[in-house]
Amino acid sequence: MRILEFFVIGIVFGVTEDFIAIKVAAGATSTLDTIKVAFWVALPFAIFSELVVDHPGFWKRIFRFRDDN
Repeated sequence: MRILEFFVIGIVFGVTEDFIAIKVAAGATSTLDTIKVAFWVALPFAIFSELVVDHPGFWKRIFRFRDDN
């Protein structure tokens, strides 16, 4: 299930978002090369956000709460 979530959210939405940004900011034409660039830009961010940040223990390691009672 995590891999499917990674693929759908991380890759598809990331590529779509980056493709739109490339089109708007650079005025590039819609070609396969533009989609490839969007994919390679989105991939590391998708991996980091979906597999690292969304890991159940990630926030527990970042914010180690102590019980000072």
